[in-house]
Amino acid sequence: MTQDISVIILTFNEEKHIERCIKSLLPFTKEIFIVDSNSTDKTVEIAESLGAKVYKNKWPGNHAKQFQWGLDNCLIKTKWIMKIDADEYVLPELASEINSKLNTLDNDISGIYIKRRLYFLDRWIKNGGYYPVWLLRIWRSGHGQMEQRWMDEHIKLTSGNTVEFENDLVDDNKNGLTAWTEKHNSYATKEAIDGLNKIYNFVDADIEEGKLFGTKIERKRWLRQKYDSLPLFVRPIIYFHYRYFFKLGFLDGKQGFIWHFLQGFWYRFYIDAKIYEIYHNAGKDKNAILKFIKDKYNIDVLQRKKEDE
Repeated sequence: MTQDISVIILTFNEEKHIERCIKSLLPFTKEIFIVDSNSTDKTVEIAESLGAKVYKNKWPGNHAKQFQWGLDNCLIKTKWIMKIDADEYVLPELASEINSKLNTLDNDISGIYIKRRLYFLDRWIKNGGYYPVWLLRIWRSGHGQMEQRWMDEHIKLTSGNTVEFENDLVDDNKNGLTAWTEKHNSYATKEAIDGLNKIYNFVDADIEEGKLFGTKIERKRWLRQKYDSLPLFVRPIIYFHYRYFFKLGFLDGKQGFIWHFLQGFWYRFYIDAKIYEIYHNAGKDKNAILKFIKDKYNIDVLQRKKEDE
């Protein structure tokens, strides 16, 4: 049984994950759209063999712009839309829940939060504040748009209320630690730019406002604002101790130690180091910072602003 729902997946060289992802969606989706950034492996061949419709679009520099391109250009005709990453998959229990509940929701419900469980080195990371992570992944067509920011983008509802489903989707990337660190090197640059954008307002971003008692995304934004207000290099130390000790991350064993150290400390420290590097070379003048980012990282922040306009 399928529902009146389409799924959009962004891909680039995801042959290791895409079959698992698409097969988990087939029990409940009407259409699956792939927005591919010119993969050189068998991603497109595998996706098309499983019935997905593949669109190609040159990588625009960040996930938010690419996903919004998918929303604007894929011929979606269903009432509902779902976002999922290629290295994620839906558990059979969640597929059954979507099949049984989607058509029963009240008309004022526009968004559905789903829990994500993370696997790292074949272990479910249950502690350190990493489960459950609630994400708004299903929304009514025409009622959601992607936040335009360099990193950590979310779907923002334009109207309506939300509900929570009980079952999980899984994030389980099989590319290994080398790929993970290479990817997070790129992510750290983008997060550093996001952080500086909050100070210098390079680009007016349509970002969910942070509220302690708001929605899950608004509360996450509020916590992030508190984190951002702490001094460079001090905040990753505090954050790691919070996750690993206060939130019991140590209960996740060796895999948990590696995960919380790399993701909760090393990555956050690296972002601060990149911000420090920018200040060290460009000072705190806005134009000098923009020039350094363009020269060092080949990222033209103002060009993005012109494109958004």
